[in-house]
Amino acid sequence: MPLTSLPLTNKQIGVAVIKNQQGKILIDRRKQSGEMGGLWEFPGGKIELGETVEECIQREVKEELDIEIAVGDRLTTITHTYKTFNVTLYVHDCQYLSGQAKTLECEEIQWVKPAQMNQYQFPSANIQIINLLQQRGISK
Repeated sequence: MPLTSLPLTNKQIGVAVIKNQQGKILIDRRKQSGEMGGLWEFPGGKIELGETVEECIQREVKEELDIEIAVGDRLTTITHTYKTFNVTLYVHDCQYLSGQAKTLECEEIQWVKPAQMNQYQFPSANIQIINLLQQRGISK
């Protein structure tokens, strides 16, 4: 069977759009060595078996950045196809609560206004999230 006919892996990802008191949103830059290395992203990760999207987001943000957040409503769900896999992003509005963000699983962390996000290079699936945030004017 040719490789092209194999079904692509589908990754289920919980994504946090973490907003602080100033209306800025936390983004982090992926480690150079990993998949899509060096690109910016919204924090989050793979949903584990038996875990809700909200539990996944809370766990991933704690593991990756060591901060506490409140996971709010779902902003959107995005399905995107890359060359080697499909991804479904479950994107939630989150509020920063406490802690100093640490680069435990990433190269760099920035707090940015939605209008500034076009200055950062994100994986293509994230562009829809950025467009949504800019349209909503979430920084109000």
